[in-house]
Amino acid sequence: MTALGGRAGRALGWSFLNTVVARLGTLAIGIALARILGPEEFGVFAVAMVALLAMLSFNELGVSLAIVRWPGDPREIAPTVMTLATLSSCVVYAGCYLGAPAFTAAMRAPEATDEVRLLALNVIIAGLVITPVALLQREFRQDRKMLADQVNNWLGAFVSIGLALLDWGAMSLAVGRLAGSVASGILFLVFAPVRFGFDPGRARALLGFGLPLAGSSIVFFAVSYVDQLVIGSLLGPVALGSYSLAINLANWPHGMFSQPARQVAPAVWARLQGEPVVMRRTFLTHIGLLAAVTFPVCVLLTGTAESLIRFVYGPEWLAAADALVWLGALVAMRILFDLIYDYFITIGSTRVLFAIQVTWLVTLVPAVYFGVSRAGIFGAGGALVGVAALVILPLYVTQLRRTGVAAGALAGKLAVPLLVAVTVGLACVLVRQVITPDFPALVVCGLIAVAAVGLLGLGMRETIRGLRSMEATG
Repeated sequence: MTALGGRAGRALGWSFLNTVVARLGTLAIGIALARILGPEEFGVFAVAMVALLAMLSFNELGVSLAIVRWPGDPREIAPTVMTLATLSSCVVYAGCYLGAPAFTAAMRAPEATDEVRLLALNVIIAGLVITPVALLQREFRQDRKMLADQVNNWLGAFVSIGLALLDWGAMSLAVGRLAGSVASGILFLVFAPVRFGFDPGRARALLGFGLPLAGSSIVFFAVSYVDQLVIGSLLGPVALGSYSLAINLANWPHGMFSQPARQVAPAVWARLQGEPVVMRRTFLTHIGLLAAVTFPVCVLLTGTAESLIRFVYGPEWLAAADALVWLGALVAMRILFDLIYDYFITIGSTRVLFAIQVTWLVTLVPAVYFGVSRAGIFGAGGALVGVAALVILPLYVTQLRRTGVAAGALAGKLAVPLLVAVTVGLACVLVRQVITPDFPALVVCGLIAVAAVGLLGLGMRETIRGLRSMEATG
């Protein structure tokens, strides 16, 4: 017996610290770069980032996640995973290099072709390090991951800012991102060295697990970025730059709270696969805690959108507030969806995920196209929220029920955080009516959200203690 809860708790602490430092730094750096470059150059980089994220969504064919959920020693499959991930990443990069001109032309930003090709080199680096990263995650070594991630973040940021001040424009962001990735990649390979190897039998098993997940990841990317693709193709890079800035700000609670949980929770569930009742109970506990921390913060972004954009980025970026009023609610739902997604991966239900992602994409494309055509980036945000709430949430609830997670139990974990979040949103609207200057209004609204999270945390003290003391067979 091992103190799984204690190990996971320490890993979660390191992961959370890693994310806090990275997100606060990224926020400050993003503000500086947005003010230096302006909407047009930022929009050109946003086009390149969409291309990069598309490739990263499937570049390693989904096989690296097998390491996290492998029931035995994950180093048995690590060499084969390393080989498959690296080879597939090189193939993906070649396709990107050749297809970059057509993509940038479709996004009304042909000047972004060089940035796309340079930024895409990150795909090869990701293929080389994805296996060491998965091993660190499986072994709860978030302390080492934090060091590599911070080198990536800060080195890349300093390079980008320096080049931006030298009038490199959007290329400064691409070069900075690549420099940080190279440095952190070296550290990952040192922290968890993996040799190349190939076992045909294990490769077939890995591809059998990973290919449906890779297909799901491609669709998942399309779901996550179809709004940006439509905005870029219909409205051009300037509108895409404003929308991208709103997304970056809205994703702050997602990166701050959801990503650390996703680094740890699947590894915990994987060790509980022999105890399905305990695993389901632990999953519900995780999702309730995550909702308590994130819901009030997400609603804060929606309730203060205009003041937040104007104060932080300047009046030239105010168009981004049109999207941010919707995106806070969307991120709250996506935080839940991502954790559910990881749960289905852990129990091996990758085909369910693929079906849900396809349904999401099929309903989202016409909704976003209609929204953007009628109301620009404001319409895009509304379409995203509508489809997530009316189509995808019921689908996930239905599929969870089939795995033994009752809809009533899930609702019971989410009801109080949701009620508190709605109260925070209404309070923010009232504050904005009473306090006109942006800064004091933001301070008051922020304190309200923090107080709400604190009260929810106090109410869940016993639950938190239970997780910390949890023991299971390692």
